[in-house]
Parts: sequence; C-alpha cells; structure tokens
Amino acid sequence: MSKNQSAKKRYFEYGFSTGYLPSGKTNSIADVSGVTIGHISKIEGTDVRTGVTVIDPGVNNLFQEKIPAAFYVANGAGKVAGVTQVEEYGTIEAPIALTNTHAVGSVMRGIIDLVIKQNPDLKPTDSINAVVGEVNDGYLSNIHKNVIEPEDVNRAYAARSGDVAIGSVGAGTGTRCFYWKGGIGTSSRIVSLDGQKYTIGVLVQTNFGGSLNLAGIPFGKLVGKSDFTFEEIIPDGSCVIVVATNAPFTARQLKRLAKRAIIGLTNTGSVVATYSGDYVISFSTNRDGIEGVTPRQKLIPDTSLNNFFLATVEATEESIFDALFAAETMRGKDGNVRNAFPIEESLKYL
Repeated sequence: MSKNQSAKKRYFEYGFSTGYLPSGKTNSIADVSGVTIGHISKIEGTDVRTGVTVIDPGVNNLFQEKIPAAFYVANGAGKVAGVTQVEEYGTIEAPIALTNTHAVGSVMRGIIDLVIKQNPDLKPTDSINAVVGEVNDGYLSNIHKNVIEPEDVNRAYAARSGDVAIGSVGAGTGTRCFYWKGGIGTSSRIVSLDGQKYTIGVLVQTNFGGSLNLAGIPFGKLVGKSDFTFEEIIPDGSCVIVVATNAPFTARQLKRLAKRAIIGLTNTGSVVATYSGDYVISFSTNRDGIEGVTPRQKLIPDTSLNNFFLATVEATEESIFDALFAAETMRGKDGNVRNAFPIEESLKYL
C-alpha cells in the first residue's frame, strides 16, 4: 500500500491474524473487485485537521442501475445523509462519502454534482440520493469553519485507487481511536461457499472511545489509557463502518451483515457510548441481489450466512486495529494532541 501516509507496518504485517478466515490479496475493502477509495486531507494552520473519503463501488452506470445496500444504526448520535432512501428502497445509486459533522451538506452537494456530470441525460425531475457519513473531529479540527467544499469531493473521487491509504488521511485526518490517534482502517476476508469464493471488505472511519481490547488483551486497562480511568473527560466520538461484498445478497441480508459489523466494533472495546454515532453502510456490487430481479435459487440462502457474518466481524475488528497502527501523532485546535498508538509497547503484550 504505497499510498499509506504512514511508514509504519500494518497490523497484520506484524504477523498477527484476527479470527479464522483468510484475508484478500491486499487485505482491504478494495479486494472486492471494482471498489476504490479516494481521499483528500485538509491540514491548514493550527485548527484544520479534516477531510473527505469517497468509496466508489466501481460498477458501471450506478445511478441508472442501482446496487443492493442497507444501513444500520447502533447509536444515532449523528447526521448521516441519504439513509432513509436506502432504508426504503434497499439500494444506493452514487459513491458513498465520509467527512466531518458540519461538512455533510457540502459533501452531499459534491456527490450530487459528480452524478450530474456522469449522467448528462438526467431529467429535470431526477432526484439524486447521496449517502454521506460523518464523525465529529472537533477535538483537533475547528468543525465550525467552512473548509470543505463540494469541489473537494471531486478531488477525492479523482484520486481514488485500489491502493487504500490508511491512518490520518481523508475523513480520518482529525479523528481518534480509543485513547490515541485514529483514522481510516481497512481489511477483508474471503468466504468459500459451494465452490465459489466471495469477498467481504470493510473500511472504518474511527473516532470513538472505550477501553481498547487488542486481540483479546485488555490493553487500555493494562496501560491505564481508557475512557474509564476517569482522569480525563474525553467527549464521545463516532464510528462509520462501510461493508462491501461481491456476494449476491438482498438488502435484507446486507442489513443482517451490517448488524454484525457492530460486533467487530464492540469486540475492540467500544461500548457504543451515549454521544457516539455508530453506523454501518453495507452494499453488494452484485446486482443479482436486487429483489424481484433474480430467481431466489440463485441467491445465497440465509442458512449459509454464518461465515459471512464471521467475515464481517473479523474484517471490522482488524480494520480498527489497522487505523490505530497506521495513525501518526497529530496536534490541532487549541494545541490539543492525539498521540500515536504505542506499537512497541503493545507488541510486548501481543
């Protein structure tokens, strides 16, 4: 991953594996064929530490030929745009974007502009549904400044790649993960079923707290660095999780997958805190999952979903570790600092 903004090794590169299932070739959401990620990061002056991340499913003619999708809320302290239509129709029709809390409107406009540019034959009455997730990066960045513009979405989209940058980049530029600096993380798992191989890919935008449970080790408690030492009041954050797959799932099944992503989040030590907006957006690049289009016998039955649930949990958990291991120390607004995760100290426990 040459575009990783950190020179550090990724979590799995230290020889650790999370769970039972194998990862894909790049161990990223881009292992789902066609999916690409683009970031722009805004680091300006002493108080701007934010950005935009665009997740492109990579399917042709997305607006006209939508793909199956679902949305799940573990705790609704947030401002995710476009999700009621996802709930109603079970599809997405545009790339997904992530940003900071007060930039959702600008980023939504940017996605709309992108779709209009790609679809010159739109009718005057065509409505474009843009799904935009957010976290509050206000500890390091001044969220009240109008620093994200619609054009930034186009820049992030133009920069998209299958070589996924992680850590303090894009929508993860100013975020935290437990007691330390967080950001963007990603991972994937391969599921074999009836001679076919399918991929589950996950990308996380971490900005949440709790007490880190690192591969079963209560690391936050052992080092005295958690939200529950009560020595420092740290505002709750959020986590947006994007789950992608190439398996032919319906929107109902994708919502079942999305629910399991939250298990991966809580496995790492989150308690889905009061003011933490914890959301999952899931989609399939396989249009066979559109209900009423494909004969049911060609879809994956619910009785075969357990390994896909496992894959989602494992990839989510490792994505969070990925963000922690990659992020660098950052100073921002009011001199606030989020320190990099102490990898060497964690290795002693691992």
